[in-house]
Amino acid sequence: MDAINLPPRLRKPRLSRKEACEYLEMVHGITRAVSTLAKLAHTGGGPAIEYVGKRDLRYPRTGLDAWAERLISPPVYSTAERK
Repeated sequence: MDAINLPPRLRKPRLSRKEACEYLEMVHGITRAVSTLAKLAHTGGGPAIEYVGKRDLRYPRTGLDAWAERLISPPVYSTAERK
């Protein structure tokens, strides 16, 4: 999805956790709960995060895009091809 077609709240360079979940679903078709992103922020393995101030956590859109691309496999034509 082109950034122009996104709602204005999702066009910001850094998104809240809730906005990040919406962005992932709208742009990449990946559904993740807010609680899942919270857990991944604590344990690792999730998208890149940045802090604004001491506690305000934000997800850069570029980091969300990179993380989503790592989750999506290349196209395969049978389940036997999946590695």
